[in-house]
Amino acid sequence: MVRIGIIGLGYWGPNIVRNFSSTGDARVAAVCDKNPVALKQFAQNNPGIKTCSESREIVTAADIDAVAIVTPVSTHFELAQAALGNGKHVFVEKPFTDSVAHAEALIELAEKKDLVIMVDHTFLFTGAVAKIKEIIDNKELGKMYYYDSTRVNLGLFQHDINVIWDLAPHDFSIMNHVVTDRPVALSACGRAHVSRFEDIAYITVFFTGNLIAHINVNWLSPVKIRSTLIGGEKKMLVWNDTNDDEKLKVYDKGIDVTTKESIYDLLVSYRSGDIWTPKIDKREALKQECSYFTDCVANHKKPSNDGRAGLQVVRQLAACDASLRLNGETVAL
Repeated sequence: MVRIGIIGLGYWGPNIVRNFSSTGDARVAAVCDKNPVALKQFAQNNPGIKTCSESREIVTAADIDAVAIVTPVSTHFELAQAALGNGKHVFVEKPFTDSVAHAEALIELAEKKDLVIMVDHTFLFTGAVAKIKEIIDNKELGKMYYYDSTRVNLGLFQHDINVIWDLAPHDFSIMNHVVTDRPVALSACGRAHVSRFEDIAYITVFFTGNLIAHINVNWLSPVKIRSTLIGGEKKMLVWNDTNDDEKLKVYDKGIDVTTKESIYDLLVSYRSGDIWTPKIDKREALKQECSYFTDCVANHKKPSNDGRAGLQVVRQLAACDASLRLNGETVAL
């Protein structure tokens, strides 16, 4: 039984508590939050779980094996460092840290102490992403041409990070997981309309091959859109995460190109075939992730979404910030 201490009862924290509590091989031993109202309400609803307002009580507790950090990104490094320093495994909300240097330091400390770090990239555990990876790995799309993602809604505005650091970790973690080509550079442009942080941004990612990716993140959209288009030489794929019934569709559409003897005569024929809606696993992704973390801790396994996977996302986020400061100039990864 892995005993979990959870720091943070804000927007995402209660979901972490619920899913670790429903995992057979884990037990939530204690929770921590600086908000006395949230802590009192939690204690009333969960009388069997210890509560505290100081994170030190969690990271130093002898009866806790792992710490889940569900707090603003600016606090991740200090809390994770304290947990690892006290021999605790770490589960940390995305993004991993607020800088590349902090991410590298935590990875080094975890490796030195032989402890597990898992970054909460929940979408990697959805049935849709698992199926997308399977389709790409099986070469069903053929050579990949583009990856286009839109993640927009009205709010929730963050007070310490811009829209890229809030929403793009989802897209970067998914893209890094399913795309086989290596990203080598990116550019980003954005604008701040409501506060000093950018609330709308457009990111372009360049890869080793001819693949190009575009990510649109926005806190100022009148509608919520969560869609990804992936185009390949053979087939194309559309993932609409707001559609509960048919989240994923694969289109047997594309173009066939031939040339005549003259290099100036380019013949393009359009191919339109069937549309396939694959069956996907609809189990709750966060529950799968919490169970996976527990298994990795209990059986000393290296998670696929470990600290190094989190570091790759932080590198991409930092490159976006650098490109924003350079008015959209391309920045190497």
